[in-house]
Amino acid sequence: MSELLIEDRGAVRVLTMNRPEKHNALNTALTQALLDALRQADAEPGVNAVVLTGAGKSFCAGADTSEFSALVPEDPLAVSARADLTTSLHLVFSRMSKPVVAAVRGNALGGGAGLAIACDLAVMAENVRFGYPELKHGIVAAVVMSNLVRQLGRKHAFELLSMGEPIDGARALTLGLANRVAPDAQVLDVALEMAGKLAGWSPIAMGTTKRLFHRVAELTLEEGLGAGRDVNVIMRGFRKAAK
Repeated sequence: MSELLIEDRGAVRVLTMNRPEKHNALNTALTQALLDALRQADAEPGVNAVVLTGAGKSFCAGADTSEFSALVPEDPLAVSARADLTTSLHLVFSRMSKPVVAAVRGNALGGGAGLAIACDLAVMAENVRFGYPELKHGIVAAVVMSNLVRQLGRKHAFELLSMGEPIDGARALTLGLANRVAPDAQVLDVALEMAGKLAGWSPIAMGTTKRLFHRVAELTLEEGLGAGRDVNVIMRGFRKAAK
């Protein structure tokens, strides 16, 4: 059984994490497959947007901790390599030119919560269980912390990290972690509708928008305006290129 299902619906590529018996927990094989598939989707001209979802009842329950416990005594170097792989996966979303929409149902916990907000847009179920329960297990929500703090702000981010209590879709929407909330059975359809709209824009304009968005998020106002000014000049050639 493939741990990642790949399906094209027009110009939208759907990536489905496929370990339903484990609530799509991220082992090394699934993490690598996701990273490879996202990079491949970004490189393919016929793909203009991506939807990320999970098979079965959950989006992703986070890291497969049973695999971690096996890595430590056998090969300490493998732990470092696994951390590098996880970091690369969470970074790839902001480096892609194609937009990615998360369709989040069931559990989105720990690394799964991190994946959901690493996507450019997120549609969450009303009854989703979104959160960071790592402290309950004596571990740290390490790699996923940086993205959470950037998107949410210190007070709410620290509450999610330190209290370990999952939130539902309505709360995620209020906090700005979700763009849309829908009944569980409609989440994927809403995500596909959003992705379809994104896929309909000029790929050059969409890709440039996303790259500039992530760039200015890390710049001062003056630097961001300068970067926007440069793109503004380049943008004048977009319409000619589209004709």
